[in-house]
Amino acid sequence: MKQQVSRLSPHQNGKVFGVLMAISSLVIVVPFFLIFSATMPAGAGGPPALMILIMPVMYLVIGYLSVAIGCAVYNFMFQYIGGIEFEAKSEGAA
Repeated sequence: MKQQVSRLSPHQNGKVFGVLMAISSLVIVVPFFLIFSATMPAGAGGPPALMILIMPVMYLVIGYLSVAIGCAVYNFMFQYIGGIEFEAKSEGAA
């Protein structure tokens, strides 16, 4: 049975994606911070520790805004071009 997604919630989807991006950015930011700290010359200042806090917050905000705007555009365009179609079947049907 084919179904269409008629509306995507901008706020809820933005929240979920923003938090996922913030958490996943830590997987990249923390190791890079440690590598840069370990390889800096002795006299030079290392990378700012504030980077570990700023980068996930930036990812959260940018991820939230991107997905929220994308969902709002989808909801607006749905009335003109239709929605994403997918096929679903119940577990009992084989």
